[in-house]
Amino acid sequence: MCGRYTIFTEPRRLMERFRAEWPDVPWQPRYNAAPTQPLPTLLNDGTRRIRLFRWGLIPHWAEDPAIGNRLINARAETLTIRPSFREAFRRRRCLVLADGFYEWQRTPHGRIPYWIGLQDREPFAFAGLWDRWESPEGKVIESFTIITTAANERVARIHDRMPVILLPEHEEIWLDDTAGPRAWQEILRPYPADRMIAYPVSARVNSPRVDDPALIEPLRER
Repeated sequence: MCGRYTIFTEPRRLMERFRAEWPDVPWQPRYNAAPTQPLPTLLNDGTRRIRLFRWGLIPHWAEDPAIGNRLINARAETLTIRPSFREAFRRRRCLVLADGFYEWQRTPHGRIPYWIGLQDREPFAFAGLWDRWESPEGKVIESFTIITTAANERVARIHDRMPVILLPEHEEIWLDDTAGPRAWQEILRPYPADRMIAYPVSARVNSPRVDDPALIEPLRER
């Protein structure tokens, strides 16, 4: 699963990379993005406007918004089967903007956190789903989940799953409502291992209350 990630790339660079407008709302770089936080997404609504949505999908039909705490990830293999995701897969797909993610390796000495990103350190997009939930009192929560798949050769040494990082040429296919389920499912695959890096980082990342640039420093240099 993917339970933490980073998005510290400056807004101006994100606007250039994804050809989209940045929202006029307060923002701070996230070196330890965690569920329930508002984080940048780009929806399949044709607006090319980056939106800050809550991490943890709350389906529009849910009676209790707490369900979002359990829906931070969606397995690519079961998107068309699980009721929480199948409608969103057909109608509400999004790019989740990121520049790295964390995963924990189990060892005899405990769990070791790793930061994982691209070799060129450029921002990228996770494949995601979004929804809009409204309470009987009119409270609205817009939220998303990150799609995961089997780990590639580099990540598999750390964990057996990884988030779907879309190739740049596949991002528009994911947002294109006319592409169809077969095309969308085809691009939900592991990112090429030879284009990625991974290294151990401080266990300080274990706490979602800690959020600073030192979290992504290689452990051996600290």
